[in-house]
Amino acid sequence: MKKMAKIMACAAASALMVGTAFAAKKAKSSVVKIGIVQLVEHPALDKNYQGFVDGLKEAGYIDGQNIKIDYQNAQGEQANCVTIAQKFVNDRDNLIFAIATPAAQAVANLTKKIPILVSSVTDPASARLVKSNEKPNTNVTGTSDLTPCAAQIDLIKKLVPNAKTVGIMYCSSEQNSVFQAKLAEAQCKKVGLEYKEATVSNSNEIQQVTQSLVGKVDVIYIPTDNMLAAGMATVSKVATDNKIPTIVGEDGMVQSGGLATYGIDYYELGRQTARMAVDVLQGKKAPKDMPIQYLEKCEFSYNKDTLAKLGMTLPADLAN
Repeated sequence: MKKMAKIMACAAASALMVGTAFAAKKAKSSVVKIGIVQLVEHPALDKNYQGFVDGLKEAGYIDGQNIKIDYQNAQGEQANCVTIAQKFVNDRDNLIFAIATPAAQAVANLTKKIPILVSSVTDPASARLVKSNEKPNTNVTGTSDLTPCAAQIDLIKKLVPNAKTVGIMYCSSEQNSVFQAKLAEAQCKKVGLEYKEATVSNSNEIQQVTQSLVGKVDVIYIPTDNMLAAGMATVSKVATDNKIPTIVGEDGMVQSGGLATYGIDYYELGRQTARMAVDVLQGKKAPKDMPIQYLEKCEFSYNKDTLAKLGMTLPADLAN
């Protein structure tokens, strides 16, 4: 009897160990893995990332508790985007958040199964991330950072009423920038402004291209371009030293020396994307059925120091 009791006790202990190991494995597997790839560090994309993380936290998804966030920055290199995307796919992440068009394209090209939420992408359809912005019909959805390009060009007419020629400056390899540049050109034609395109293909060209506009344009317009956002301080120094106002696509570029913008809040855009991600994680919706979302509210902001260096004053309706 004693021998049988020992055998039964050992069996019970073994069962308990197996059960405990299974429970631990199950608990571990229940942690949601989220990969985040950000194209480059600059204020707008940084805010977008923080808004996403905070939005998840508001919904009860906290890094280190019930989710594990793997944040990677590609440092502005497309090759790095691909390497990071491959890592997320190999790790079998439950969801991927891609910030900026090149990062989103890298991930979307490598997986058609893992749900992908994108943000800071101006037009997902033209970037071939979705079949259409209204009905993605792929594993990709998210938020657009399309800014009111027409209103920004109109802002030029308000701030620089005597301007005749606008230098439209952007990175030729960024699809979102090309898309916005065309919108800006159309609005320039509509309001009677001439324009001159000035494109860069890498960050080393920013100073030279900005300098090439001196004496040829009255104002520079830059859309929400990631390369130029990261190099905005360089653009601003050349432009401001030569008394050329810069109207830009978003507030982060204003903080880096641009004169003014009428744009969106990237932090709020991140939070909005997080709410979409929560619906996906909870199985309420699938990316293929979720239309691309936009921020409705835009705000005017300006750089006081840049305004002073240019010797300009704000019109009364913008100063209040």
